[in-house]
Amino acid sequence: MQKFVLITPARNEAVYIEQTIQSVIKQTILPEKWIIVSDGSTDGTDEIVRQYQARYSFIELLRRKSSEKRNFASKVYAFKDGEGRVAGVEHDFIGNLDADLTFAPFYYEKVLEKFIANPRLGIAGGEVFDFYDNKAHKRYSSYNSVAGGVQFFRRSCFEEVGGYIPISFGNEDAIAEITARMKGWETRSFTELKVLHHRRTGTEGRSILKARFKQGRIEYMLGYHPLFHIARAMQRLWEEPFVLGSLVRTCGFFWTCLQRPKRKVPEKFVKFLRQEEFKKLIALLGGNLGK
Repeated sequence: MQKFVLITPARNEAVYIEQTIQSVIKQTILPEKWIIVSDGSTDGTDEIVRQYQARYSFIELLRRKSSEKRNFASKVYAFKDGEGRVAGVEHDFIGNLDADLTFAPFYYEKVLEKFIANPRLGIAGGEVFDFYDNKAHKRYSSYNSVAGGVQFFRRSCFEEVGGYIPISFGNEDAIAEITARMKGWETRSFTELKVLHHRRTGTEGRSILKARFKQGRIEYMLGYHPLFHIARAMQRLWEEPFVLGSLVRTCGFFWTCLQRPKRKVPEKFVKFLRQEEFKKLIALLGGNLGK
C-alpha cells in the first residue's frame, strides 16, 4: 500500500501557502488526507485554504486558537491536532509539510518508491534549497538528516519514536530523526528530489543573526559535543552571512553552555548523538563531514 497523509501547521503563511497547495494538488499520487492546521492565522491564510478545500475533498482546514504564550512547541501542538484528524484515515505513511515549500509533481511518488525499496527506511525526504534573491541556495546538511519541513515517516517508525515531542526550544524534527536512528531505523534525504524553501531557513519572524544564535543554543540543548559544534561552525564559515553567521552560532552555543540549562532530551539520546558525531569527526579528517 502507498497511502499517505500530510499535516501542515501554518501561521500567517498567506504569502507562500498557495504555491505549496499547487505543488500538492499536482502530485502524481495524492494524499488520502491533508490537514492544514491554521494556528491562529490573521493574514488571509484561512481564506486561501478554504478556496482549495471547496474543490479538493482530501484538503481539510483545521482552525486552531492561538495561545497568547507562544514558543517553538506551538508548531508541534498544531501538528498533533492534525494527527487527531487523520487517526481514522487509513495510511501507511505520514508526512510533515511546511507551508512555504514547492516541489515537482512526481515528488511523493519518488519518495514512496524509496520506502518500498528499503523496508528499514523510517524517515525520508528531498534535499531542501533556500530560495531567495532569485537563487536556490544549498543547505549544509548530512545525507542522513531530513529537513523537518519535508519529513516523511513510515507510520510504524513514527509511532515507535512517539511522533514529534513538544519542546519549547524547538528542533522536534532533529529529535525525531535521531531517535529513529537510535531505534534502528534509517533516515535519508535524497539529493535527486529537489525542494525549494521560499525563504532563509530559521528566519521566520526573526533576523538571520538571531536565527543563527538560536541554532547554536539548540545544538547545546540537543547535546552536541563542543568539539563537533566547533567543527560544524568552521565548515559553515562560508554560509551566509559569511563568517559572522558561524561566529554568532558559536556564541549561542557557548552562551547556553555557561548557563547550563537542563536538557529536555534523555541521557541515552545524548550518548547516541555523540557517538554519531564522533564518527563524523573521523570522516571530517577525510573532508567528508556531513556526507
